[in-house]
Amino acid sequence: MTDATTAVTGHEPETGSLHHLCRVLAEAAEGVGEASRYASELALGTRLPRAARDGAAWRTLLRTITDPQGLGWAPRGRGLARIGWLAGVFTSRESLAVSLAVTGLKARIRAAAVTHPELLGDPDTARVLRAVQEDRQREAVRVFRSLLGTKGAERTFALLAPAFADILAWNALTDENPLNDGAGWEIATGRTLAGAEPVLGISARVWAFLDRGPGRAEPLVPSPALAERLDTTGTIAGYVRNIGAVGTDGTLLVQQVVGPDGVQRYVVQLAGMSGVSDKSPQDLLGAVHAVARPATPYSRAVAKALRRLVPSGCELALVGHSLGGITAMNLAADRDFCGIHHVTHVVAIGSPIDGKRPADPRTRVYSLVNEHDVVPSLEGRSSVSAYALPEQFTEFTWTDDTHSFPLCHAAERYAHNLEHTVPEASARVDADLAPFRGRVTAARFFRLYDR
Repeated sequence: MTDATTAVTGHEPETGSLHHLCRVLAEAAEGVGEASRYASELALGTRLPRAARDGAAWRTLLRTITDPQGLGWAPRGRGLARIGWLAGVFTSRESLAVSLAVTGLKARIRAAAVTHPELLGDPDTARVLRAVQEDRQREAVRVFRSLLGTKGAERTFALLAPAFADILAWNALTDENPLNDGAGWEIATGRTLAGAEPVLGISARVWAFLDRGPGRAEPLVPSPALAERLDTTGTIAGYVRNIGAVGTDGTLLVQQVVGPDGVQRYVVQLAGMSGVSDKSPQDLLGAVHAVARPATPYSRAVAKALRRLVPSGCELALVGHSLGGITAMNLAADRDFCGIHHVTHVVAIGSPIDGKRPADPRTRVYSLVNEHDVVPSLEGRSSVSAYALPEQFTEFTWTDDTHSFPLCHAAERYAHNLEHTVPEASARVDADLAPFRGRVTAARFFRLYDR
């Protein structure tokens, strides 16, 4: 992969410059997109005066949204503009707005390769990135499928994780599937996925329709072995170990703690996805739904459990791994929930939460991410993103020698990383959670259900 910058300097460009370039290109893409929409409304809608629609002005506008030397094939909007846009997607016509967005994505992928030289050091992943750089969409898909067959899904996803979200967005904008274009555009312009997923383009409304359970929580008596395994040190590594011990079968753990100041607080520990299930709210359907939408059966079930256990106004720390981290942020973003409970901290481990915002501006959010874990990038922002997070967020990222997914995503592996790979990140979170470090006076369990 070479470009003018590399040819002149003899080395890869600086990451900050690439990030600046991709932000500029994203802004330009949005500006050109709005110009295309306005021109489409004039040429194909009802905004142009009838007298002008039959004359030179109308022909000029039509050329503007169809000429490769102008805005490219750029119909946008409803009615005839929508039909024109679909025709362009199916026939692979280029628009200037999409070309700018795609170029910005390629700059982000290059920046990821600078930060993670293993992306180009591995000959197979380098083939994928070269195909992306040269806009050979079908070859990129073919090589990716070949990688899945030769290296396995686990190794492939781990290797491509730093650039995976941007590669998905690039593919969405360059393939002939019109359903996923919106998702590709959201990622390319620095937004969080909200309308659809970027592979097939299945709408978030479809996932919400399929995942409509009201949520239910029932008290659970744990096995003696599980009760004995619980960590009571009050450290973030200990909470993550607890989540790994609880498992992903729909069990919620809440530890009641009397802090150093004598105040009673609660630490809610939420596990990740269980797989495919028709009873647990932690299933695959719930995970896809939770990324795009704030309220799910999982969040509703947890809220019901906490209403039964936690007195109103008590301070809560929500600690979640994977889907549990998404659900923790969904609860922190719920104004009704925060009107009952005082959420002081959210700690998300290996979770795609960057597009969500807590309802209370005082809530501190920590995101802990292994950069070879593909899951945190599934909402569109990678761990090496060009876009900064709000002041409420503190993000710690790292890499370890486990370039294998889902091993690098496991709660147990994250606990190991926090203790041995990034002890400084663990110490920072532990210091902020100091009010929750004290005597554990109770450990309550609930079984969660969709209905």
